[in-house]
Order: sequence, then structure tokens, then C-alpha cells
Amino acid sequence: MSKLSYHDALIHIMVTMSAADRTMSDSELAKIGTIVKSLPVFADFEVERMIAVANDCTDILQKEDGLDRIIENALDSLPENLHETAYALAVDVAAADLQIEQEELRLLQILRDKMNIDRLTACAIERGARARHQTI
Repeated sequence: MSKLSYHDALIHIMVTMSAADRTMSDSELAKIGTIVKSLPVFADFEVERMIAVANDCTDILQKEDGLDRIIENALDSLPENLHETAYALAVDVAAADLQIEQEELRLLQILRDKMNIDRLTACAIERGARARHQTI
């Protein structure tokens, strides 16, 4: 497989987070769409490619070593300065349905470790997501 674009790698991380608990909720999918359409990191991404990129990700995830391949591809494709961005996007997708499952927490831990995100930074990202998704 050729190296992914950083856009594709970020989308793969978000789709993987959405699928981590074996259900991709409407709120998680909507969050991914909103992120891709609104964040500056996706400014030069062709939004009409999003479905194809997400489908590529789900194809990889269905393989025996799918999760490892997604993470390796992301590490190969993302510049280091986008590791925190990838983690923040994963956290936002996990928080989108207002309930974070054990599988999602485990994936976040794997991403923190593989992307060398220090605990304080991770806590700040997680707290920011919690504040953004808070309801009354």
C-alpha cells in the first residue's frame, strides 16, 4: 500500500475510533463529516473523497491485523506536528455520542502511546472535548 495522505490518515483514525466499539453511531459519523468540512487541516481536502477514504479504512479494519495497519499507516503518513491533532480528532469522535466505551478508551490509550502524546497534553485534549460536548 502506498503512503496515505495526511488527510486520509486523519480520517482513518476517526473512522477507526467510531468503529472501536463495533457500532458507528450517527452522531459519530456526523462529527467526522463536520470535522472534515470545517477544520483548517482539511482545507485542501476534496470532501467528495470522504466516503471512499472511510470505505478504504473499513476494508483495512476487517483484516486480521487491521488496527495495527491503520495505526502504522497513520504514523508513517502524519508529520509529528499532527499527532496531537489526530488524537484530538479521535477524542472528539469518541465523545460525539456522549458515551465513551471501554474499547474506545483502549484505542485512545494505544494512540497516546504510539504517537508519544504526554499525559498532560492528553488530559488537556480530553478535558477540552468534554467541555465542547457537555450538555445540561
